[in-house]
Amino acid sequence: MADDLYQRYQAAHRAYQTHTTACTHCTSDSLNCPAGQRLFEAFARLQDAYLNRLNQRPGR
Repeated sequence: MADDLYQRYQAAHRAYQTHTTACTHCTSDSLNCPAGQRLFEAFARLQDAYLNRLNQRPGR
């Protein structure tokens, strides 16, 4: 069975990448637009949660 948190984290990453590819306001040289910032924060929050859970597994 697929890991739901991992799937959500990857979906958030894809959503952010899709947005920044199409958005003329989100560039590597400037801050994200409000929508881009929201997508990035969701991605970062899910990634942190996933990595924290991996680090808390037994044997780590």
